[in-house]
Amino acid sequence: MSQSTVTVAPRPRGTSGPSPGGSEFAPLLRAVKARGLLDRRHGWYARTVALNALALAGLVTAVALSGDSWRTLLLAPLLAVFCARTAFIGHDAGHAQITGDRTAGRVIGLVHGNLLLGMSYSWWNQKHNRHHANPNHIDKDPDVAADVLVFSGEQATGRTGFRRRLTRHQAWLFFPLTLLEGIALKIQGFRDLRRQEPGERVVEGALLVSHVAAYAALLLTTMSPGKALAFAALHQALFGLHLGMAFAPNHKGMEMPDPDGESWGHLRRQVLTSRNVRGGSLTDWFLGGLNYQIEHHLFPSMPRPHLRLAQPLVRAHCRDLGIPYTETGLVDSYRQALSHMHEVGEPLRADR
Repeated sequence: MSQSTVTVAPRPRGTSGPSPGGSEFAPLLRAVKARGLLDRRHGWYARTVALNALALAGLVTAVALSGDSWRTLLLAPLLAVFCARTAFIGHDAGHAQITGDRTAGRVIGLVHGNLLLGMSYSWWNQKHNRHHANPNHIDKDPDVAADVLVFSGEQATGRTGFRRRLTRHQAWLFFPLTLLEGIALKIQGFRDLRRQEPGERVVEGALLVSHVAAYAALLLTTMSPGKALAFAALHQALFGLHLGMAFAPNHKGMEMPDPDGESWGHLRRQVLTSRNVRGGSLTDWFLGGLNYQIEHHLFPSMPRPHLRLAQPLVRAHCRDLGIPYTETGLVDSYRQALSHMHEVGEPLRADR
């Protein structure tokens, strides 16, 4: 797999050229619609959901049959991989890629998020939609808000104490920190219940509790407490790492709109802030289609199998308009993302 970066019509970082607005996007939207790329793929998703459910059921059965053995821990990485597949299905449901029926989409999201993963579908969907509306916008995108990590020099200068020390070395700590993401998502799901309406809170809370109870029962009835804890730690750590590897390449190190500058139209707002990852079928499967991040952000409701078909149309349209279209290899995407975080922490290291 090539690790070089391909950028159509490159221009200096921090510039975006004129932004005529929605008129730039309209011709592309018409071309995509004309080819039926926004039509849903019910059969494809039915097979995907069914195969994923069979894989999960098989792994759970294997854990139960393996019993109280350290060899059972060998199943934890496989379970982590298929839990990530489960998260990708929940992601697609949240974007109405699977079905246009909001009730059916919510049911699919609740089953794959709350029940199977123990993470709040409502919380994640609300947060993720805010990200899609304003990707990489320091004031509006929750994914680049200053938290454990920071993504701009302005955020870094305000760090004090332990967080300041963390920011100095955040590039080195990024992937180790993702090992905690699986647990963090579960905790955030329970915390978000306070925000939800009473009816929603009951449904989501019941499903979250059911997940925790079933997960604990599976491990504690088949293994000793020590082995159960080791299995859970390995499973959740690898699940978090997998999600981190899927989401890290998408926007980190890409353009960050100036909050006080000119507003970009939809096309530029999504293309300039996103990075595609080049690869074949294995990359598509491993990253859940998020390697076509530009196309996904331009057309969030586009079914996953259509993203690769839309890519040539989007790339050609960007070339015609002189808008940079960034695509790189998987390893190089991580290098670019980590390099950006390293640069953000550089002033704090210099202060030492």
